[in-house]
Amino acid sequence: MSTKNAIVKGIAAHGLWKQRLIDAINTGTSEWTPDIVCQDNQCEFGKWLYSCSHDEKSSPHYETIRNLHADFHKSAAQVLDLALKGNTNEAQDNISSASKYSETSRNLTREMMNWKSEIE
Repeated sequence: MSTKNAIVKGIAAHGLWKQRLIDAINTGTSEWTPDIVCQDNQCEFGKWLYSCSHDEKSSPHYETIRNLHADFHKSAAQVLDLALKGNTNEAQDNISSASKYSETSRNLTREMMNWKSEIE
């Protein structure tokens, strides 16, 4: 998969997580577990990221994205854990626009878009 395609797919896939988390908050259930979600090498983008070529890893965006991606997964797992434990209000606070999850998501998306724009 090309770098550009991996980034485009990664942005889309990680964008879906907010709705998954909202659904988990609303229902108290999820097909995902926090133990899996917290791992940044289990999603398609994470698998691609860790298998990048030397050239891709030498991009000034690579390390920043790798770190933000790991933080994103940790934050999403924390929200999911709260939702599955029935801590609805705390889970909602943790996906609000001022939350660490939302900030990390925005920063990850921005950095991925910056990397993509440099290879177009």
